[in-house]
Amino acid sequence: MLMSFSLMALLVPVIGFAGFAGSAAEGTLTKQPFGNTTDGHAVELYTLKNGTMTVKVMTYGAIITSIEVPDKAGKIGEVTLGFDTLEGYLKGHPYFGSTVGRVGNRIAKGKFSLNGKEYTLATNNGPNALHGGLKGFDKVIWKAEDVSGPDGPAVRMTYVSKDGEEGYPGTLTTKVTFRVAAHHDLQIDYEATTDADTPINLTNHTYFNLSGPNSGTILHHELMLAADRYTPTDATLIPTGEIAPVEGTPLDFRKPKTIGAHIQQIKADPAGYDHNFVLNAQSERLPIMAHVYDPQSGRELIMRTTEPGVQFYTGNFLDGSVVGKGGAYKQYGAFCLEAQHFPDSINHANFPSAVLKPGQVYKQTTSYQFATR
Repeated sequence: MLMSFSLMALLVPVIGFAGFAGSAAEGTLTKQPFGNTTDGHAVELYTLKNGTMTVKVMTYGAIITSIEVPDKAGKIGEVTLGFDTLEGYLKGHPYFGSTVGRVGNRIAKGKFSLNGKEYTLATNNGPNALHGGLKGFDKVIWKAEDVSGPDGPAVRMTYVSKDGEEGYPGTLTTKVTFRVAAHHDLQIDYEATTDADTPINLTNHTYFNLSGPNSGTILHHELMLAADRYTPTDATLIPTGEIAPVEGTPLDFRKPKTIGAHIQQIKADPAGYDHNFVLNAQSERLPIMAHVYDPQSGRELIMRTTEPGVQFYTGNFLDGSVVGKGGAYKQYGAFCLEAQHFPDSINHANFPSAVLKPGQVYKQTTSYQFATR
């Protein structure tokens, strides 16, 4: 399991980037009603503000509904895809801003064996199980608690997933804390315990466009990924088990290049990135694993994580049928950086283990920090 990490590492400004004004002392946390689910459960929306950064998270799905930060001219604007009302999320969507679990990403054919017993899950993505099932963590009501402190405004979301839910063994208690720290840093801390062995792979599925939703594609954004290797997949995006070098492939982002530079070389239908990158091990407790720069707005996104992998996705399946903030969402209209254990880890002994046992505490942290240039 991942070990404890230092929160202080998250609070250090990124050298070489222009930060924004703001401090924890300026932080506020407010909540408001955000409607009701179809079965009558009330949903609350929490607004975390620190300096000129504002993040909104709701109790339905522990979903990030909005992130607003300044551009290079100081104009504050939205940088995520989503909806202004609860109804948009209830109608169905491609996991905008969602907390994903119990197991994020794919499990081959919806089957795995654990301690000699085979388990069968719903296959909700072609022949495979995806993002926790038909009613994953993104479609349940979480209990919220204000845990703001000197490091900034924060809300902790808690959900208890019962034994057998969506086919998974063990009762799993999950806590996800969203904190807006200084230097425009959204920290997401995950913690979970179980009463029986169970697979777990938690992540956040926010769709980013640093120019703003419906400002066009993200193909001009420049990306750096600290990953020498990736996990090749079959046609259904299930890893083959190989861990291959990115060198000489369209997946080589070790030096910054535009997302669109080689995207049409990806042999997929539709073409685009939807790959798990094996992040390089570094000595820092929470090193920079990804950096995205948008020349249009001047915004930068710096991602740090304790996880061994990240799924880089370029909104390949956005086709204009989903209408959200700013209008219809079209192909390549956003990117996702989903910190994670590798897809289908439960079925690959050579991948980092994603099994949580009683007495252990699952912990991971991912940070999305914004700046301008």
